Amino acid sequence: MVVARSVALFVVAALFEIGGAWLVWQGVREHRGRLWTGAGVIALGAYGFVATLQPDGEFGRVLAAYGGVFVAGSIAWGMAADGYRPDRWDVTGALICLAGMAVIMYAPRSR
Repeated sequence: MVVARSVALFVVAALFEIGGAWLVWQGVREHRGRLWTGAGVIALGAYGFVATLQPDGEFGRVLAAYGGVFVAGSIAWGMAADGYRPDRWDVTGALICLAGMAVIMYAPRSR
């Protein structure tokens, strides 16, 4: 149950961070305005709070593992929101990052 909660939190964090960055991108780079940019800033702030809810209390471990989620999530977001089509190397790299995330977060440790 702890792993399932952790994975769910990583997914929510990715939605806030990637979505927030995308909103800022749209507001600034695509000239959609301050409302988009402001919504992105709020979402990015929410990401910071969600990350603190991870069951593991080690900041470095949580953020390092989240990097793998961010890589894979960014590719998925680009596909859904912008029509990006990853090639086999994008997919391979994302899978490697997710495997690294799983090792960092969920490998058995002696305490």
